[in-house]
Amino acid sequence: MLFERPNDDTLYDALIARSADYEGQAYVCVKTTGIFCRLTCPARKPKRENTIFFETIAACIHSGFRPCQRCRPLEQPGREPIVDELLAQLDSEPQMRWTEDELVRRGYDPSTVRRAFKRALGMTFHDIARYRRLGEAARQLAHGARAIDAQLDAGYESPSGFRAAFQRLVGKAPALSQNRELLFADWFDTPLGPMVAVADKTHLHLLEFHDRKALPAELEALQRRLRSSVAIGRTPAIDQIEAEIGDYFQGRLTVFKTPLALGGTPFEKHVWAKLIEIPVGQTRAYGDLAREMERPEVVRAVGRANGANQLAVIVPCHRILGADGSLTGYGGGLWRKQWLLRHEEKISVPKMERTA
Repeated sequence: MLFERPNDDTLYDALIARSADYEGQAYVCVKTTGIFCRLTCPARKPKRENTIFFETIAACIHSGFRPCQRCRPLEQPGREPIVDELLAQLDSEPQMRWTEDELVRRGYDPSTVRRAFKRALGMTFHDIARYRRLGEAARQLAHGARAIDAQLDAGYESPSGFRAAFQRLVGKAPALSQNRELLFADWFDTPLGPMVAVADKTHLHLLEFHDRKALPAELEALQRRLRSSVAIGRTPAIDQIEAEIGDYFQGRLTVFKTPLALGGTPFEKHVWAKLIEIPVGQTRAYGDLAREMERPEVVRAVGRANGANQLAVIVPCHRILGADGSLTGYGGGLWRKQWLLRHEEKISVPKMERTA
């Protein structure tokens, strides 16, 4: 019988009781510390509003949380020794840039490592190393680290290194122009890592964080829908959104004026319009949006439309929380969502109140 995930309240009760009923089937992520634990962890228990629950270790790490050093959720009895050996090295050398050549130098076969980690944890060793760096980068950014640090922690040694990766990404897109107007793509740095922008001569079609897993599929779908191709280059719309995003992260702007090309269904466009109406510093639940649309029965459809948004930050799907106030899925990573919400709490406070 497949594991049927209980609701978050039940899991929180199990956490408080240190119950082993869901051992290995659910984990708690603590938003205030950036750590994830077993439900049996002996550490001091977090408040309910500061918890998020996931079914897998991979989901916890993917969302930017690091393993607890008390309950050690990555440790599992009877696991292949190679997994524990490399996890121990990862802990002892957090700044190491792990490559396949480095694994070979230490006597490991990269393909054996990849298979062992996928079997044990559902993700590769390199995935774990990268997401742990990203999570640490988020914590540094929250304390005022420079944008270049986010780039380095994302695994790019230089702007030219990211440029090469970006060119490969765009180069994968199919050529479907058929004498249509080309789309252009470029990227720019932000405090949360590079963002990729795609626009025609006048309107912005896509804005996503560079490491969003769905980005390659989104680029291909955009080209198919418009029967166009993406070339590397700049348009006035990209220049405008780069300037506005910069002002947003500096706390000088909360309303974007770049012309948008919203390519969704009428229902999706309605949801996105409602998202844009959410004031900076405030949040909503999916049910709130459904009621504002006078269609309370379409909560799930609202969630799907929220996930289909391809204009990160501008169409603020990060302002949507779970019905219980918990962080919900975000394509750019929950650590970014948390950072954006904290940033918007700060910039929504009147200047006089901030300096009081």
